[in-house]
Amino acid sequence: MHSAAPTHFSGRRKITTSTGGTTPLQILQTLKSKPRRTNICKLLALPLLLTLVLLLTKAMLTQLLVVQIPKPKVLISKTPKLQSLNSSSSPSNPRIKNLNSPYHNWELFAADYQEMQQNFKIFVYPDAYNTSSPFAKIFVPYPKSSLFNPSSRSKIGNYYSEHAFKAALLQSSLITTRPESAHFFYMPFSINAMRYDPRLHSEKAIGNFVGEYVRRISHEFEYWNASGGADHFYSYCHSVGREAASRHRGLSNNAIQVTCSSSYFQRFFVAHKDVGLPQVWPRQVHDHESTNARPKLVFFAGRIQNSRIRQEVVALWSNDTSMDIYPGNAPYAYEEGFKHSKYCLHLKGYEVNAARISDAIHYGCIPVLFSNYYDLPFANVLDWSKFSIIMNEADIVSLKKVLLSVPSETYESMYQNLKLVRRHFRWHETPRSYDSFYMTAYQLWLRRGLQRLPY
Repeated sequence: MHSAAPTHFSGRRKITTSTGGTTPLQILQTLKSKPRRTNICKLLALPLLLTLVLLLTKAMLTQLLVVQIPKPKVLISKTPKLQSLNSSSSPSNPRIKNLNSPYHNWELFAADYQEMQQNFKIFVYPDAYNTSSPFAKIFVPYPKSSLFNPSSRSKIGNYYSEHAFKAALLQSSLITTRPESAHFFYMPFSINAMRYDPRLHSEKAIGNFVGEYVRRISHEFEYWNASGGADHFYSYCHSVGREAASRHRGLSNNAIQVTCSSSYFQRFFVAHKDVGLPQVWPRQVHDHESTNARPKLVFFAGRIQNSRIRQEVVALWSNDTSMDIYPGNAPYAYEEGFKHSKYCLHLKGYEVNAARISDAIHYGCIPVLFSNYYDLPFANVLDWSKFSIIMNEADIVSLKKVLLSVPSETYESMYQNLKLVRRHFRWHETPRSYDSFYMTAYQLWLRRGLQRLPY
C-alpha cells in the first residue's frame, strides 16, 4: 500500500508520475492550496515602498524649506590694510594674516582702530594753553623745537614719552573743545617738569600740588564730579607720579594713569584700569642690519647697583665671548650693541620700564624680557611672543641654552615681525597713524563708555 505524497517539500518540488493512487487532478488541487512566493514578496515590498515614499517626501520638503527660507546674510568686510609709515598704502607683503603674525587679530584691531580715529574725542583742561600762568612750564607742553631737538633732551631723558604724548595729543585730531562730546578729559600736569621746579622738587610737594589741582578742577568744572574722575586721565613716566596720585583718593582709585611705570607688582597700578605708555627715545629712522651682520648672540649694558637680576646676569655671562654683557657703559657706542647683536636683554632696574625695549625693536635686535610683572605696552593688540622672548627671572641660568635652541626659521620670523611693529614705538612732531601716540590713545578708547551723570 502506497502512502500519500507530502503536501510540502523543503527543496525543489517533485511531481510524482506514479499511478499508485495519486491522480493528476489531486496534484493540481494540492498545488493550488500551497502558499505562493509572490504573495510573500508583495508583503515584504509594501513597507519598503512606504519607507521610500517617506524619504522622498522628506527630501522634497527640505528642498522647499531651503528655497523658501533665505539664509541670514553674513557681512564680511574687507581686511583693513596695514599702513606704511609715510603713506596710507600698505606694504607689498605685510605678513599679518599668517600664523606668525605679531598681532592677536589684525582685522578686528584695524576695524576698531579706524572707528577710534573717526569718533574718539578728548577734552584737555585749559591749563595746557595758559602760557601766562606762573606754573605754565608744568602744564604747557615743551615747544616742538625743544622737544625734538637732540641737544635739549638732557632734562627729559628716560621720561621723554611723558612729554611727547602731551605734545602729540594737542596736535592730534582727537581734541575737542566741546566737553559734552568728550569721551575722556586730560589733566595736563607734568610730573617730570615738577621735578625740575624748585617750588615742587620734593615728592611730598609734588603730591600736594597734584591733589590740590584735582580739587580745583572739580570745583571750577563739573566734569570730574559727573564720573568721580573715572573718565579722566594723566600721563607720566617717573615713578613719583604713582605716589603723587595716592594723595587724592579719586585720582588714585578712579582716574586712568597713562604711565611708563606699568608694573602690576608696584602699588597703585591697576592693569585693567591703567594704560602702559611705551618708553621711547626719539631715534632717526634706521634700516635694520641683516641677520647675517649680527655676530654677537646677546647684548646688555647698564648699571647693576639697583638690580639683583642685572648683577646675576653679569656674574653668569660677562666672561662669555659670544655675549657682550657690561656692568655699565659698553666700550663702544650704545647703538652699536643693538645693531650687531641677535638678542638684547631687558632687565629690571629700579623700575621695570626702560627704553631698551623700544631701542631693541628700532635696531632689529630681538628683545629678551626678564622683568616679571611687566604690563607690556599694547599687549592686547600685539602678540609679544612673535617678536620677543619672555622668560622668568628664575630661569636666567638657562639663557644661553634657550637662545641657542631657537630655530633659524623662528628667529627670522621674529626679526621680520620687528620691522612690522617698530612703527608703533615711534613719536613724531605731528602724530601719525599707528605710532606711539595713536596706539596709546587706542588703549584709552577701549576703556570708554563708563557710566557717568549728565552735566
